[in-house]
Amino acid sequence: MTEYVEPLGMRILIRKDESRHQTRGGIVLPDDAEIPTITGRVVEISAQVERNEDFPIRKYDKVLFHPRRSIPVDFESDNKLFVVPVEDVCAVFRRTTTGTETIETTDAERGEE
Repeated sequence: MTEYVEPLGMRILIRKDESRHQTRGGIVLPDDAEIPTITGRVVEISAQVERNEDFPIRKYDKVLFHPRRSIPVDFESDNKLFVVPVEDVCAVFRRTTTGTETIETTDAERGEE
């Protein structure tokens, strides 16, 4: 028997990236430093999000999300999983075919409804 988490409604399941304790500039962050947005990989998408063309999020995308309403899932002991409302996804990281990195924001982030 295989177990998995399937998000319902307008939600996705994200595996949170490892927390960085040092910035790229070399500043060491204390353990209790709170960063308001975090990144992770999309592990699973609800059927409702998958059918909605307004949210171009796919499985395995790297996303930036606000953890305010995310729900932690204690499913895998070595990974931090969160069920996140799709409205709390701030950006999807994409790469172009030329190899330069670009970032696309969601409609909500651009102020469009």
